[in-house]
Amino acid sequence: MTSSLDIASLGGHTMGTTWQVKLTAASGRDLHPLHAGIQAQVDAVVAQMSTWEAASDISLFNNAPGGTSLPLPALFAEVVACALDIARRSEGAFDPTVGPLVALWGFGAHAHAQRVPDPALLDATRARCGWQRLHWQHGCLLQPGGLELDLSAIAKGFAVDRVSRWLRSQDIAAALVEVGGELHGYGRKPDGQPWRVLVEAGPEEEAALAHPPRVLALDDLAVATSGDRWHQFTRDGAHYSHTLDPRVGAPVSRAAAAVTVVARDAMHADGWATALTVMGAEAGLAFATANDLAARFITRGAHGVDEHLSPGFARLLERQAAA
Repeated sequence: MTSSLDIASLGGHTMGTTWQVKLTAASGRDLHPLHAGIQAQVDAVVAQMSTWEAASDISLFNNAPGGTSLPLPALFAEVVACALDIARRSEGAFDPTVGPLVALWGFGAHAHAQRVPDPALLDATRARCGWQRLHWQHGCLLQPGGLELDLSAIAKGFAVDRVSRWLRSQDIAAALVEVGGELHGYGRKPDGQPWRVLVEAGPEEEAALAHPPRVLALDDLAVATSGDRWHQFTRDGAHYSHTLDPRVGAPVSRAAAAVTVVARDAMHADGWATALTVMGAEAGLAFATANDLAARFITRGAHGVDEHLSPGFARLLERQAAA
């Protein structure tokens, strides 16, 4: 006789935020090993990729002398490879070396006070950044000198993927995994329905839109959202978002309120949400259309709040509505 399935909810802390997992499990299954295993997966990402941890692999790379060639642990190497691919394809709208600029403007692990930096200091900091300075050398990553990796715009998505993969290995047939707002869902709930999530935009923006909130069925899909509603400051009447445009070394001007990307894995959804936010609504939508990315932009304008969907996102909504 097979055991009936229940939906269990687990949660914890990581990367300065929280993780939440809903999963199907046999009635009476001991959930403590699953909780410990999930925490171990996200802790491994922190140990390799957190700039807040002095002993992490990314901190060791950032503090290495110029000319040092370092072997990267497998997880770290996988995320760096993806980050560099997105940087190349986005022509620098996404840049995993932008950390010093983020800190200079007052955000991130090593931030100074939030301020508009001195132009000379800004130029000097920009000279230390640039994804093009990163090179693989015999399977190792070369530290060219003074370069600092920051994977905060992609690591949470990778942690989501890692947890999902591990849960599958533990014979968990269905789960909804969330780390700091990035999500991945697979399998079906006991009632046969997929996991459904509300696309994030913000209560004020959603209330201003003319259509009902967008709901996605995550049947082996991931979703990530970026935008200017998170972490920002105002100086002398000017608004500065925490999302930096690496191409100019300054916060994105007129950033979209929210940019959502749906992809097969959360690492790519996370990275592309940032890249499209940096590009801006018009250029970002054109890029998403040309590259078949499922993206949704929420923008504020003189006439209120607008929604813009890439063809890939619109097709996704149509398929799910017809299912």
